[in-house]
Amino acid sequence: MAKKRRKAVKKEKTVSRKSKVERSSWSRGEVAQLRKLFVSNSTKDVAKQLRRSVKSVGQKASRLGLKKTKRYMKSLGRA
Repeated sequence: MAKKRRKAVKKEKTVSRKSKVERSSWSRGEVAQLRKLFVSNSTKDVAKQLRRSVKSVGQKASRLGLKKTKRYMKSLGRA
């Protein structure tokens, strides 16, 4: 009976490993492209071009201190 319990615990661990999101680090080229595109394009469009999630693009831009230009924000009506 103890063996069955151990197997059940082992299966639970395996399942939890599969649920983790695999993260890929940003290459220098991707960061350079992000710096160029982020300031005057929507985050959604930048994410599509970089094949990243909108959340990851936003977080990376924030860590880099990137902000949208005043001109871009004005075009959205947010200036």
